[in-house]
Amino acid sequence: MNQPLAYVHPGAKIAKNVVIEPFTTINNNVTIGEGTWIGSNVTIMEGARIGKNCNIFPGAVISAVPQDLKYKDEDTLTIIGDNVTIRECVTINRGTTDKMKTVVGDNCLIMAYCHIAHDCIVGNNCIFSNNSTLAGHITVGDYVVLAGMTAVHQFCSIGNHAFVTGGSLVRKDVPPYVKAAREPLSYVGINSVGLRRRGFSTEKIREIQDIYRILYQKNYNNTQAAEIIEAEMEATSERDEILQFIKDSQRGIMKGYFKSN
Repeated sequence: MNQPLAYVHPGAKIAKNVVIEPFTTINNNVTIGEGTWIGSNVTIMEGARIGKNCNIFPGAVISAVPQDLKYKDEDTLTIIGDNVTIRECVTINRGTTDKMKTVVGDNCLIMAYCHIAHDCIVGNNCIFSNNSTLAGHITVGDYVVLAGMTAVHQFCSIGNHAFVTGGSLVRKDVPPYVKAAREPLSYVGINSVGLRRRGFSTEKIREIQDIYRILYQKNYNNTQAAEIIEAEMEATSERDEILQFIKDSQRGIMKGYFKSN
């Protein structure tokens, strides 16, 4: 890490065998875990907590102050998990007094030019394709895929294993296990390909499909559908997760796709 053309503040805590390339700046109150590689022209600002074996590519800016006029220089954090790849020119802002932190979980791939705003909580094993943008206060579950140029409205939630197609505008909450597409963003089926890749059985995938048929294809409102699902579907962790997501949704869940004449 002894790179003479990089600047590392004496107050930064850098683990052994971290590689820091030329023209990178690492400010005070930063922690970086073992085995992490930081490319050239990266800026890591105060409050960053970066895990082990991460790769941060040139031009990324981590833990810049929030783009929020309410922020008054509070002591907040950006927390990056282990084995995270952050590609070129990604920006991740630290938290405000809402959550005091912005979090990206383990094993995530954040592709070039993505933006993750203040107070976002991103789970593990997520993939954000190029130019995907999260506004503030967004919660993203585990194994979520956002295809390129997806934009997510502030305060939205995206459930575990969801897949959102490229160029989408996410204005409502996206439930777990689904594929979301069209404009306005709508349910177009479950993410069966992703679920199979992660070891879900055919029977489990069918169970999830049956739940979403009641929710999206039977002309019930969300309250009616949730009551029927709870009464008629066997209690499983997936069923309970879907019902809890619907119950907790603050912005309301996205609609089902309706093909107009």
